[in-house]
Amino acid sequence: MNINNVTIAGAGLLGSQVAWQVAFSGFEVTVYDYFEKGLTSSKALHKEYAELFVSTRGASQEQVDEALARLKYTSDLSEAVKDADLINESIPESVEIKQSFYKELSKLAPQKTIFTSNSSTLVPSQIIDSIDRPEKFLALHFGNTVWDSRIGEVMGHPTTCPEVYKVICQFSKAMGMVTIPLHKEQSGYIINAIMIPWLNASLDLVVNGVADFESVDKTWMLAHNVARGPFAAMDIVGISLFADINKLWGEELDDAAALARANFLDEHYVSQNKLGEKSQEGFYSYPNPAYRDANFIR
Repeated sequence: MNINNVTIAGAGLLGSQVAWQVAFSGFEVTVYDYFEKGLTSSKALHKEYAELFVSTRGASQEQVDEALARLKYTSDLSEAVKDADLINESIPESVEIKQSFYKELSKLAPQKTIFTSNSSTLVPSQIIDSIDRPEKFLALHFGNTVWDSRIGEVMGHPTTCPEVYKVICQFSKAMGMVTIPLHKEQSGYIINAIMIPWLNASLDLVVNGVADFESVDKTWMLAHNVARGPFAAMDIVGISLFADINKLWGEELDDAAALARANFLDEHYVSQNKLGEKSQEGFYSYPNPAYRDANFIR
C-alpha cells in the first residue's frame, strides 16, 4: 500500500494545516470542503504558510512553490477522492455529520483508499457502522500547529488491519511527525485526554462566575512560566470546536456542566462569529492579543 495522493476533507484551520504539511512533505494533496468559502480561506492560509516557512523555518522559495503546486481544491467529493490513496477527515465534531460523510465517502472512494479521521474526541468505533471498509479505517490525529507540535497520534479499532495501521504510522513519519501509536481506543487520544479536562476546568471558573478569563490565563501563565493560558489556547485551536465537544458530551452523557459550557461558548462567542484567532476575534482580539503584551502579567 503506497501513499501518493492524499485528500484532506475539511478546509478549516487544522485541516488546512494538515494539507499544507502533507504537501510540503512531497505528497499530492486535494483539499475538499462542502463550502466554497472554506476552500477560499484555505488557499489564503496556504499562501500565509508558504511565507511563514520561508521567513521563519528556513524553507526556500522553490520548496514552498512546489508545495503550493501540489495542492488542489474542490467542493466536489467524487472529484476529491477519485485517485485518493488516503483520506484524512477534519470535519465538524459531530457523530451525525461524520456518519453522513463516511456513508457518502464509502460510495465514492476507490477500494484502495484508506480512511482516517482527525476527530478530536470521537473514537473510530463510534463511526465504523457508516463505513464500507472497517479494516481500512482508523484515526490519525494532529496537534495545533501541526508543524510545531509534530504529533501524529495513530489509533485503530479492534478490526483495523495491522498492515494498514503500520502504513499510517509510516505516513505520519513521512510527513514530518513524531508518530505516537495508541494501543487501544481512547477518547481524546493522549494529547486531548490531558488537555480537554484542563480547558473545561478553566471554562467552569468563568461560566460559574468565579473569575474572568484574563485572570485565569494570568494565573496559569504566572504559575507555570508559560507564554499563554487556557483561553489563549482555545483561541488558537478554535472556540467552536470546544463548543461542539461540550455539546456532544452534554447530550450523550446528560452532563449539565458540559451543556453549560457549550451554551456559554455559543451565546457569547460562536453565534457572534468570535471563533478565535482564525476570525480575528475570540476571547482576545487579533493580530495583537493582550496576552502577548509584556504588561499582561504585571
